[in-house]
Amino acid sequence: MKTHLNFATEDLASSVKFYSSLLDSKPTKLLPDYALFITEEPPLELALDAVGHARVNSHDHYGISVERVDELEEAIARLKDAGIASSIEREETCCYAEQSKVWAVDPSGRRWEIYTVHQETTERDLPDTQCCTDAPCADDAA
Repeated sequence: MKTHLNFATEDLASSVKFYSSLLDSKPTKLLPDYALFITEEPPLELALDAVGHARVNSHDHYGISVERVDELEEAIARLKDAGIASSIEREETCCYAEQSKVWAVDPSGRRWEIYTVHQETTERDLPDTQCCTDAPCADDAA
């Protein structure tokens, strides 16, 4: 089973570059107005449609869960090398779990996290947690 997502984008070339880094994959299909990524890890089919206007909700975000910290560290290095890591969180409480994650924002403004859960918690968020809200994340990815 795979999840299929279809996103509108105003800048297909920049979006292909972003998702190639995020997913560590090249598109399976690439046409002037369309790109398709099919990946096994994560099991995903992601289609990108070139359109005149892409509207994104500021609170929505997408995530890729990895099992191990070393997988997260590889993702952090890959996203930093590509210049798309917007912030890094380590061992922070968010959404009833202690997590570490790296955030990136696609060219249309969609926020993505690659994360690993260290342990479940009884607290939803700590007072200084911002990245699962509409507030901008602190930029410590540099």
